[in-house]
Amino acid sequence: MKISYNWLKKYATTELPPSEVGKLLTGSGLEVEHIEPFESIKGGLIGLVVGEVKTCIKHPNADKLSLTTVDVGGEKILNIVCGAPNVAAGQKVVVATEGATLYPAEGEPFTIKKSKIRGEASEGMICAEDEIGLGSSHAGIMVLPPDTKIGLPASEYFQIYSDSVFEIGVTPNRADALSHFGVARDLVAAINIHSNSNVATLRLQGVLASAGWKAKQTNSNEILIRVENPEACKRYTGAEIRGIEVKESPQWLKNYLSAIGLRPINNIVDITNFVMFETGQPLHAFDADKIKGNRVVVRKAKPDETIITLDGTERKLKVEDLLICDEANAMCIAGVYGGKDSGVTESTKNIFLESACFDAVHIRRTARSHGLHTDASFRFERGTNVSATEYALIRAIDLMQEENSKIVVSKIQDVYPVKVEEGKLEFSLIYANKLAGHFIPAEKMAEIIEATGIRILEKGQDKWLLSIPTYRMDITCQADIVEEILRFYGYNNIPIPGKLAVPLVHSGQKKPDEIIGKISNFLSASGFSEIMNTSLSSSKFEENPGTVKIANPLSIDLDILRGTLLFNGLTNIALNQNNKRPDLKLYEFGRSYHKDTKGKYKEVEHLSLWICGNKSELNWNSKSMPVDIYTLKSKVCAIIEKLTGISDFTEIYLGDDPVFAMGTGLSMKSNEIVRFGLIRQNTIKDWEIKGDVFFAEFNWKVLLQQIPKGLEVKEINRFPAVTRDLALIIDKGTSFAMLKDIAGKAERELLQDVSVFDVYEGKGVETGKKSYALRFILQDETKTLSDKEIDRVMEKLTKAFTEKAGAIIRSA
Repeated sequence: MKISYNWLKKYATTELPPSEVGKLLTGSGLEVEHIEPFESIKGGLIGLVVGEVKTCIKHPNADKLSLTTVDVGGEKILNIVCGAPNVAAGQKVVVATEGATLYPAEGEPFTIKKSKIRGEASEGMICAEDEIGLGSSHAGIMVLPPDTKIGLPASEYFQIYSDSVFEIGVTPNRADALSHFGVARDLVAAINIHSNSNVATLRLQGVLASAGWKAKQTNSNEILIRVENPEACKRYTGAEIRGIEVKESPQWLKNYLSAIGLRPINNIVDITNFVMFETGQPLHAFDADKIKGNRVVVRKAKPDETIITLDGTERKLKVEDLLICDEANAMCIAGVYGGKDSGVTESTKNIFLESACFDAVHIRRTARSHGLHTDASFRFERGTNVSATEYALIRAIDLMQEENSKIVVSKIQDVYPVKVEEGKLEFSLIYANKLAGHFIPAEKMAEIIEATGIRILEKGQDKWLLSIPTYRMDITCQADIVEEILRFYGYNNIPIPGKLAVPLVHSGQKKPDEIIGKISNFLSASGFSEIMNTSLSSSKFEENPGTVKIANPLSIDLDILRGTLLFNGLTNIALNQNNKRPDLKLYEFGRSYHKDTKGKYKEVEHLSLWICGNKSELNWNSKSMPVDIYTLKSKVCAIIEKLTGISDFTEIYLGDDPVFAMGTGLSMKSNEIVRFGLIRQNTIKDWEIKGDVFFAEFNWKVLLQQIPKGLEVKEINRFPAVTRDLALIIDKGTSFAMLKDIAGKAERELLQDVSVFDVYEGKGVETGKKSYALRFILQDETKTLSDKEIDRVMEKLTKAFTEKAGAIIRSA
């Protein structure tokens, strides 16, 4: 949010320089990210002065150039070569002196230097309006009135406006600080709290409520207001203003708006924008003569209702959208965007001015569904002060009257069905000091609390009763008051204790963070890069009955808590691919969030892996090979074995899976530990990712439960292992996991491991069948195996495969 320093000083009486103001605001919680200088004309016309052309003759070496002498009020007359056709002796002109930097309307800035032009010295430049950014004309030099003072700085003559603009990162909870007056409140509090004497005061501008209002009022031709949905519109204040003149805004108003990045439009629109950025209360002006039936109706949209908005787009409305309508049609999407047919134009003579307080949830939902985000909706989505609607309305009328004293204003209508009172909150000093971790004197707490606008109604020995102003929607509990105290007391003033008492409890098990560190080191050493994503995701990627939706999302792209780590990782992959980094191995530790059928929420901890691209970079002695599911599986199995010491687990083929085109699940003791595989192309198409992506997601808590509690040491087997191979003809649909399970059940004592080293389909193998070559490792812990024992085991395995898998044993 941009805040003008000059504008801010209208409400906070201070002469502190911008840098000091920035430090105070940052220290009080309104972080000033940077301070930018602003000039109404870029460069501020520094180094440009008014001069008088004393002589003007033709250049001896160029027909279109003139030699002039110019008096700029200095010690000497300047010799300047000029190419303008209208230059003449006796003229008052704008002169750029040596060292001045010019910012033309088009092109790059340039600096004036002494030079020779066609053999003649030139010590400056007589300027046209486009050469200094004052306009677009290049027909000739600017000629000023004859009585203009020589040597007068051009910045003074053209009344260049200079300012400093703060870029403030306002946190979402601080809706009260989304205005110049809101920032001034914190600034005045900070100055007074941190100074030895109160040196700043807070000033409101213009009228207070209706007191002193000078506009002429009438009850005739009154437009009536009807609010049909008070749950969505807490308060609606409005008035009709007749006899306006839509014209260019005064310079002071254009300067303030331009400084914060707004383009001035006309006096009516500019005043409504000014009041919004002054008070934080959005306003909207309707052409009163276009309001049918002399009625303003606040209601929800009807089924299939549409509206053409200011940008000329016809939008289909949803029944939960709140509208401002007349008796016939919708005129405006409440709090979000104006309608095309009811807006103020140059021909408008009468307006209806709206100042309302809309429910934040309704506005947030509407703005998100239509993809419309305006300065007004930005404020309504975070909550506006219900008590400010009337003041903001009258403040705008007051400014309009300054421009046109002949305007006639109807009686103000204020539809306010349920008045919102200031909140009452009990505050414990003991709790405050405990939460702060430091003793803060009661007198200091009281000073800070009252400086922030909170009133102390009753003071007990330990407990106080506080009254919370309606503009502080973020203060709901004692902890919020402690935060207010600390941000002005200064977090840096909370001392670090000399010693920290930490209970030491020994556990035989490894700590979870140590295990995470161990696996992180392992993955990083294996070429993986760790990523850290937000827990927020978008409902357009994942939405189901178990999705956890955010009540107050600030972005349409971040409106749910993620149900899987997959999609944020795909965003990382797309970003890297777009930056020419296609070969990726990524991992992330994080949580997913779910809601069960009873409405209860749960969090699940995960370790997720992503791989895509090639296994390694192209090298002179090896070809680049793309990653595959076995590249990922090797790391998945290595992680499990590294933590549990177990390499024997159950594989479950994931058939019709919504995420994986080809996937597998691994289980231990009937608990699924991980799912991994190839992501479906229709899943990754939204990210425009090139190539295949393989993904694994561990249920981290279940995996940790498989870690043995104690350390088990086994002696290395002194007896040799024996390897035997077996070739099988099996049905095409038979999996290796099934064969491994059959082998394990057939021989439980001597069989140590089973692996597959060849798979073949084609010539010599019947259609619908495939050839599997399996390798078995046999070993006894007590003796060397004899040939008879080995043959007996192989016969058992052969029989088991034949009977349970329908296999045919291939001969060599």
